[in-house]
Amino acid sequence: MFRGNYQLTMDAKGRLAVPKKYRDGLEAGSGLKMVVTTGQYEDCLVVYPLPEWQRIEERLRQHPDLKPEADDEARAKAEWTSRLVIGNATDCDIDSHGRLLIPPTLRKHADLEKQVRMVGQTEKFELWDESKWHARSAEEFARNKDRIRQARSNWSAPETPS
Repeated sequence: MFRGNYQLTMDAKGRLAVPKKYRDGLEAGSGLKMVVTTGQYEDCLVVYPLPEWQRIEERLRQHPDLKPEADDEARAKAEWTSRLVIGNATDCDIDSHGRLLIPPTLRKHADLEKQVRMVGQTEKFELWDESKWHARSAEEFARNKDRIRQARSNWSAPETPS
């Protein structure tokens, strides 16, 4: 559902205009109800349509390391993961003007200011500070260019005629 990336401008109240392409897909599936939370491995925010978020919460609740019989160390780590992911999650609706309001605490966590990069990740999208996105993208491309080239060559391998 979400692919590509867009440069967006956040207004002074923390609102971002969600691209129409994304809104159209969301209207069909979630009624424009979203959940925003912190990125798991990066200083960005992750935005999920409500139905996708509900699946994630259910998987977290069912995680074996959260069961009473789990090893104490594993349970402590799983509880902190749950606290950080669910504890930072905020329900957000896309308003009638197509904007998503990002709460101040989450904006601060990801250092979001005026220029924001929205990056599609299939079932969710990420919100990055524009300069962090460019720096991180360049760093990762340089580190992984051989792997990226290999993956792309596999995607574009010619089909054999039948």
